[in-house]
Amino acid sequence: MAAMLHAIAEEAPDRPDIVALIAASDAYSLERYPPEGHFGTDIDGLKAANITFLCARRDGVAEGCGAIRWQADGSAELKRVFVAATARGAGLGRRLMARLEALAAGRDVETLYLETGPLNTEAVAMYRGLGYAECGPFGDYAVNPYSLFMHKKLTGKPSSEG
Repeated sequence: MAAMLHAIAEEAPDRPDIVALIAASDAYSLERYPPEGHFGTDIDGLKAANITFLCARRDGVAEGCGAIRWQADGSAELKRVFVAATARGAGLGRRLMARLEALAAGRDVETLYLETGPLNTEAVAMYRGLGYAECGPFGDYAVNPYSLFMHKKLTGKPSSEG
């Protein structure tokens, strides 16, 4: 019998299996970057009112996640896009991104931003393949050697950026 496709739905990020998935995301990051280069939002941060958190499950098992932080200026930032090692290579990251982008488009977000690490080569390749381009720091971020900043225009509205 074939495995079920991943079901992607909004969930609370403090469920024990999601906490474990976030811990795996942190471990992945800390294998590549020093602690000062780790900018992952913690569980309490993911529960904030301006965050929508999605979980991807296959046969009930949490195997991927992603979130959007809604900004007051009408933009949004992707947070915690992660796929467990056991689920990589099957397009789950792209499916999560499609759902996150659809949520943003549904709220008329003009620009979707993300911060990732330059050593996350698979993620960077996926983001570029989905139309994200490098940009400078945004929000509270500063230039640092551990961050790659990217953005994508989701609407045809003119940008207020220079």
